[in-house]
Amino acid sequence: MTTAISIQNVSKAYRLGVIGHGTLREDLQSWWARVRGKEDPNRIIGSKEAIEGDTLWALRDVSFDVEQGSVWGIIGANGAGKSTLLKILSRVTAPTSGQIKVRGRVASLLEVGTGFHPELTGRENIFLNGAILGMTKAEVRKKFDEIVAFSEIEKFIDTPVKRYSSGMYVRLAFAVAAHLDPEILVVDEVLAVGDAAFQKKCLGKMGAVAKEGRTVLFVSHNMGAVRNLCEKAVLLQHGQIILRGTSRDVVDSYQSSVHASGGVLESGKPISRTGSGVARITYVHPFSRSDCSITGLSTGEPLYLTVGYETQLAPMRVFLEIIWINSRGERCMHFNSGRLNQPIALETSRGEMVCQMDKCPLMPGDYTVEIKLYDIGGQVADHVRDAAVITVHPGDFYGTGRLPAPDMCSVLVEHRFFSSVQQI
Repeated sequence: MTTAISIQNVSKAYRLGVIGHGTLREDLQSWWARVRGKEDPNRIIGSKEAIEGDTLWALRDVSFDVEQGSVWGIIGANGAGKSTLLKILSRVTAPTSGQIKVRGRVASLLEVGTGFHPELTGRENIFLNGAILGMTKAEVRKKFDEIVAFSEIEKFIDTPVKRYSSGMYVRLAFAVAAHLDPEILVVDEVLAVGDAAFQKKCLGKMGAVAKEGRTVLFVSHNMGAVRNLCEKAVLLQHGQIILRGTSRDVVDSYQSSVHASGGVLESGKPISRTGSGVARITYVHPFSRSDCSITGLSTGEPLYLTVGYETQLAPMRVFLEIIWINSRGERCMHFNSGRLNQPIALETSRGEMVCQMDKCPLMPGDYTVEIKLYDIGGQVADHVRDAAVITVHPGDFYGTGRLPAPDMCSVLVEHRFFSSVQQI
């Protein structure tokens, strides 16, 4: 089979130094963190193991070949080097050593608004992107109506894209990248910005692109999407390939390693977190009773999740969001105090917040917990994607001693049956 991409011993190094973040607010946050001996809240690279002196190795000796017409997933923790690899493939940056050989045109969607000029309209940016890909005006015009229909922003196509929301940016950017007939489509985690319906639509389009004989490289934290869409996958850790093979084998290996490590917040390992830093999440503890006498969770029993915090701005009020993700990478349960109009008062510099549910509806298994902390104004104070991995043990949800098969569902719901003659 013809090789579309050949990656040979590619390494990428960055020199570390004191640089500006682009805004005065972020520079002051970083300075204040250094003064207190705290982690820089604006540091986007979570791994410290790849740092040697004043040099960070984002990638080191990465080699693999991608066959034409195949779909590859690139997975790993934040800071593993996934986005750096895609930027090198897209010629956004050059490797420090090694080489990459690419056969065909590459269309990239690396971040919101990639390749867009903010002052130009959506219509003008479609033609601009086509020109960048080496297409003629006639070729772009032939695909124009299809691109606009897919993006679902017909009413705003003649509006400057600087006025677009992030979701509108993604809709148009993906539509352009997928419809201008590139031989190779490179997509980073930007699809997480879109709504669920559009994400599903994009995944379907990538599958259709692959069936047409074109090559797709897909970076995502959605393990379910990687498993279902990709034929093969590569697992990166600290800039190096740990495993490559079928997507199912690689995803299973990655999830097993995550579950074996337990909660990242309490493991002492470096973590990647984002947010303003005005308040920070420090630990996550699950309990089955309010008196904290039984740790862990069981299906059908009361659920108590205790989240530790620290802040220098107490007293303050925040909103807490908790997302439960199963072993297939599917978001199956979501708690948000903001949706309930229940701000949480942080009265002291250190303390705990508690989320309670009368009956745990989760099927037995391992779940990754993602946690976000917002201030009252809606700004993210702290966001930890892999805050903890929690095991839910089998329980008696229905009071019958019976549960569905593991592959039947992700959550359980109380319900009952009756004949039509019975009174409700």
